[in-house]
Amino acid sequence: MASNETVFLMRFGKIYRLLLDKAVKKGRTEEEVHQVTAWLTGYSPEFLLQAMDTDLTYGDFFRQVPHPNPNREKIKGVVCGVRVEAVEDPLMREMRYLDKLVDELAKGKAMEAVLRQNAR
Repeated sequence: MASNETVFLMRFGKIYRLLLDKAVKKGRTEEEVHQVTAWLTGYSPEFLLQAMDTDLTYGDFFRQVPHPNPNREKIKGVVCGVRVEAVEDPLMREMRYLDKLVDELAKGKAMEAVLRQNAR
């Protein structure tokens, strides 16, 4: 799908800054966004900060995830009109997981719930 490829080729820093801005505008912190991103991917918050100023693409960011959280498959629901668990492209689904986590943060959900700590 051409639109997926467009997203895959965008700079990580550009998209991640948009996610940070979304959460901060709703009263959350950048550290909380780093925390959920680290939980999802296994990247350190330090890496996330460094990667924002590189040419790393959003697709490569997700292709190179060091430790995908096995609980990420418990992320369900709709974000941007798309049901996360129904996204067929595996790479796009990983991206939507992060969108959903940041969306939940922005909506004021408790960090424990966002990180699926009590999910079965």
